Formats: sequence, structure tokens, C-alpha cells
Amino acid sequence: MSSLSCSWAVPVVTTTTSSPPFSRKPSIAKRTQRFHVSCNATNDDDQNAPTSSLGKFERRNLLLGLGGVYSATQLTSNPQALAAPIQPPDLSKCGPATNLNTGQQLDYNCCPPLTNRIIDYQLPKPAVMRFRPAAHLVTREYIAKYNKAVELMKALPADDPRNYTQQANIHCAYCNGAYDQVGFQDLDIQVHNCWLFFPFHRWYLYFYERILGKLIGDPTFGLPFWNWDNPKGMTIPPIFNDTKAAIYDEKRNQNHLTSIIDLGYNGKDSGNTPLQTVANNLNIMYSEMIRNVKVIEDFMGQPYRAGDAVNPGPGTSERGSHTAVHVWGGDPRQPSGENLGNFYSAGRDSLFYSHHVNVDRMWKIWRELRGTKPKDFNDKDWLNASFLFYDENAQLVRVKVSDTLSHEKMGYVFQQVDIPWLKSRPQARVQKSKVATTSGAPTAAKVKFPLTLDKIVKILVPRPKKSRKQTDKDKEEELLVIEKIEVDTTKFVKFDVFVNDEDDKIDELDKSEYVGTFAQVPHRHKGPVKVKPSIRLGLTELLEDLDVEDDDSILVTLVPRAGDVTIGGIKIIYAST
Repeated sequence: MSSLSCSWAVPVVTTTTSSPPFSRKPSIAKRTQRFHVSCNATNDDDQNAPTSSLGKFERRNLLLGLGGVYSATQLTSNPQALAAPIQPPDLSKCGPATNLNTGQQLDYNCCPPLTNRIIDYQLPKPAVMRFRPAAHLVTREYIAKYNKAVELMKALPADDPRNYTQQANIHCAYCNGAYDQVGFQDLDIQVHNCWLFFPFHRWYLYFYERILGKLIGDPTFGLPFWNWDNPKGMTIPPIFNDTKAAIYDEKRNQNHLTSIIDLGYNGKDSGNTPLQTVANNLNIMYSEMIRNVKVIEDFMGQPYRAGDAVNPGPGTSERGSHTAVHVWGGDPRQPSGENLGNFYSAGRDSLFYSHHVNVDRMWKIWRELRGTKPKDFNDKDWLNASFLFYDENAQLVRVKVSDTLSHEKMGYVFQQVDIPWLKSRPQARVQKSKVATTSGAPTAAKVKFPLTLDKIVKILVPRPKKSRKQTDKDKEEELLVIEKIEVDTTKFVKFDVFVNDEDDKIDELDKSEYVGTFAQVPHRHKGPVKVKPSIRLGLTELLEDLDVEDDDSILVTLVPRAGDVTIGGIKIIYAST
């Protein structure tokens, strides 16, 4: 523990713009005042605190001295100004995103048009509800309407923020290093691999949908969801394969146009039978939505605050089915799987939006599975995190995460369909297996970390607690933690995790021994391309199924699937539910 106290004056710049709407180079008047900042002591072990030559200090203090959305006026009038949520980007400082293939600046600009007016968005009370249908069940009338809306969006002027390309660029800008964090010019905003993943994309779809609806004069229009979690919807919806349709994109994997999707996709086709693929898919969904997500961070993603580096850790759905669909649908003929196969170009394919409507539906279902009182983060740094979007009237608006907690209040509902994975709790290959005690694998304490996963690795991991009572299980989830996973963000990377797997049937993901995965969609950001997120995998239910709750250790099998991976450690912890 160390202490630190200091005080210094920092220039605070207030800007006003006098440019017409959509001008990319506004005239900016600057007024500078002096503002005193004081430092507070922090624990030396706080790995997230920003540093200076003076030592570690609180991120919140740094924000206070850097101006932007934080000013002296806000300090006296708004107690929440002391929080550190991710703030909306300064569009006037938007820069070129980074080319995934070369590491250089892209040859086009993802930045949106500039305007001199930003308003705080207030959710309108829905007069009618927008209806989001399952894409494989839509009518001919709906197909015509959807294609007409996209056709009109593509026909808008190139500098209209509602234009199809401008809308695709939203994902590019927020995900590939175009935006700095306010107050942290060396850190970019990244809405993936953290707790912003679900709310950001919910807002993104919300305005995209409203723009399409206004263009065709239909306030009930809703985007279709690609029902890839249901066997009836596990192929690319036929409406997206019509080569003459506005929603068609030629940059897709031509071998997958009519194939059953593989939610455990490794970058190459597995060779499994369709029956095995469907079985795998259902268990993957069960694992992501039920088995591994009793603790909210494990579904939503890890906290990400102003001043944090990117990629603290994705939730189960993001790193699992979400990533698999992106990479499975991308075109291997393109340098980086364009369009769907990476972040900077994904929004150019209309299939992307239907994919993410289903991801959004997963958030809705997960909350409903929590009962009458859905579990959400109560952390103000999450609730007050905010973004900028253009609405259906081409007005730039500021929105907050706190307004995304009810899709009904946002004015849309989903078509009701069967959810077969709810009843797909897997069975163990071998019950009452004591494989951990006879495996001969090294214990985690004897493994030299960091460990490169260039082959299948087996590690014996001790359990701090065993034979727990049900009351203890209800209070705490037993979690397998794989930490400091070093990967290159520009590559598709994936590995799978099994527990007490005697048979090593690594392509059969429909058994209890399969516990989960880590995977990422290729993208690039500022700074080093290598990041070190961590993941957590639920063990409580799995150990019951294997009937090994009284074992001292579990045998963890790590199976590399794609890309170069190094892990920094592995252990078991217990987290409050």
C-alpha cells in the first residue's frame, strides 16, 4: 500500500461549434480556464488505475481535470460527475480506423458527419410496437417491405448519416479505433469484449430500425432476427440469398449459404453430421444461457470504465455463438473474412443486423430466465455509459445504457418461437468419473505460466471447496477462471475447454464435459494488438452432472482451435450469485 497526495492546475478547454450540420471540419471556439486537480491514494495492486510520473491515482480525478464532459460546473451541480462511465466520443476528434490487414490507416473514413447540435435522447412512449419476426418465417409482403426500406437507405446522399454506408460505419468507428476515450487520447473506445456489448448493439439496432421504418412510412416495422438458436432457423434465412435483393451481399462464405450453422465454428468445417452439429449447437446455447451465467458478469461481460484498456473480458454469448456466426458467415475469399467476418466491415452486410437482433433477443431471454426481477448491473459506471447515434430524423443524439433495460419501453417485441435449448441440459459421457485423480496430468501449481496452447493441454486444478451444501451453491457459483489470455486481436482465435473428459471426443460438444469456449472476431485497435482478457466458466451444475462434487481437483483440457493463444494462469474461485 502506498499513499499519494498532490495538487496541480490543468487547462480545461470548453468548445462551441459554429459549423452547419454534417460539416466535417467545424469552426471551433476555445476558452481555457484553470482547474485544480487533487490525487487520492490507491492500492498499488490496482491494475486498472492510470499512472503518471507521480505514481498511481484515481481515474475519476484524472477525468475531473481533463474537461470534456466533466467540468467545474458539473462537479458542483451533478454528484454523478465523480463516476467514470465511458463517455460518448468527441466526433470532431474522430480519426481513421485501422486496417485489419496491414495495421495502417484504412483507405476510407469511418467517421460520421459532424453537426453543431447534440440532444439528450428521451425514449418516446411507443404509440405502437415494432414487431421483430423470425427471418425464416417472414411473409412475401414483409420481404418486399424490408428490401424497399434498405433500397431507400442505400439511395440516401452519401453524407446523410442515415445512409446505408454511414450506418455500417458506426460499427467500424466504435470497434476499430476511430474514437478516443474522452480524456484518454491513447485509449480508444471499444464496445466489444466488455459489459457494453449488449446495450451498445441494442441502441445501434434501435435507430437503424427506426430509420428503415421512417423511410417506408411504417412505424411498426421491425428488423427480422436470424433464429440460429433453433434447428428450424439454423441456416442463413432464404431472404438473404436472393441475389437481386437489396439485402443481398456477395461477400459471404459460398459454402455456407444453405448449410446448418456451426455455433462451435473453428474457422474450418468440422465434418460433423448435421445431426451432431445441431446437437452441439443446442448444448452450446444451453451452456451460454443457463449453465455458465449465474453471475451477471459472465453473461454480460466484464466492467469497462473510462481509462480502462480494451478487452477486459467478453461474456459467454459474445465469445461463443456471436463470434461463431460472424466468422462462419464471413467470406474466406476476402483478406480478413469481409464482410461479416470482422468488425470493421460487418455492418455492410444486412445479415449482420439480423444476426445481432437475435443476439439482442438472447439478452431479453437471459433476463427473463432470471425471474420476475431481472438481474442487471446496478453500477452507475454501466448505467451512465453513453454513446452518440443519429436518429431517424438525422439528429445527433446522446443515449445512455440505463435506457436499454426494457425492450418494451424501447418500443419493440419479438415473434414468439420455440426455444429448444432450454431443455437441452447435456448428459455426461461417463458418470461418477474420477478421471482427475488418475490422469497423471500436472497440477496448476507445477505448470509454467504463461503457457502456449500449441497443442491439447491437460491441467489438474485444485478445488478450494468441495461437497458444498445446496444453500452454499445458491449463494456462490464455483467458477473456473482462465486468466491473462494473450491473443492477437487481428486474428480469429479460439480454444475450447473440457472438464474430466476421459474420451477426448473434442468434436462432440453436446456432453457435460464440454464447459465452454473463448473466441474473438478479428478487429484492431490503438496500441499493441495483443490483449490479455480473462474468462470464467461455471462449474456448479457441471460437477453435479459428472457426480464429482467431492473430488479435490478437476482435470481441465484446453483444446486450441484457431490462432495463437497463451494463457497466464488457471484457477477456481467462488463468486456471489
